[in-house]
Amino acid sequence: MTIAANLQTVRQRIDQACAAAGRLPATVQLLAVSKTFPPDAVAQAAATGQRDFGENYIQEGVDKIIALAHLGLTWHCIGPLQSNKTRPVAEHFDWVHSVDRLKIAHRLSEQRPSRLAPLNVCIQVNIDASPSKAGFAPEEALAMAREVYALPGICLRGIMTIPEPTPDPAATLAVHRRTKALFDHLCASGLSLDTLSMGMSADLEAAVQAGSTMVRVGSAIFGGRTASPSAR
Repeated sequence: MTIAANLQTVRQRIDQACAAAGRLPATVQLLAVSKTFPPDAVAQAAATGQRDFGENYIQEGVDKIIALAHLGLTWHCIGPLQSNKTRPVAEHFDWVHSVDRLKIAHRLSEQRPSRLAPLNVCIQVNIDASPSKAGFAPEEALAMAREVYALPGICLRGIMTIPEPTPDPAATLAVHRRTKALFDHLCASGLSLDTLSMGMSADLEAAVQAGSTMVRVGSAIFGGRTASPSAR
């Protein structure tokens, strides 16, 4: 299967999931996760009309952003972000989904060049208290979101989650629904948010059913991962 064919299949899955949930396909954005794949793979996906791409490794992502600048793509940082790596993200990326500490938000705010539009950010919430995942606890999310919302140079768009995978579809749906309920609570508390970054290759249908507005899909588009870079 080619990248173009894989993208078509993923888009069909999203359309079918939206139909089953009574939603319009336009309400769910596809983020193609291109980490560890070369610029040529991104270009192939872009040739089909895909505009948004997610990267986990900062230097690898910056290299692709520079190499493919002529394509006018939108780049999302979706991996863990160390405080000493915030500057290149603030200078090159359009989105950050993985704001899991106030220190990271403050650094991104301070380091975003004034010539660029505000950096779109999501706060990461550890919705199921996974010991292996970063993110704010759900009960901390509102206070943290309010602080991030007030910072200059960045624009809080919503929340992102990476729940632990489970073979039980009902359990997966339940976790995603808890995330949607938290998102709705933040919105009802006065925050103007529009992005619920939730769902990946294996669980995008459940995420769409629960209310995700952006699914992060990598392997179903690009295939199996190559070895992760050792130092990025």
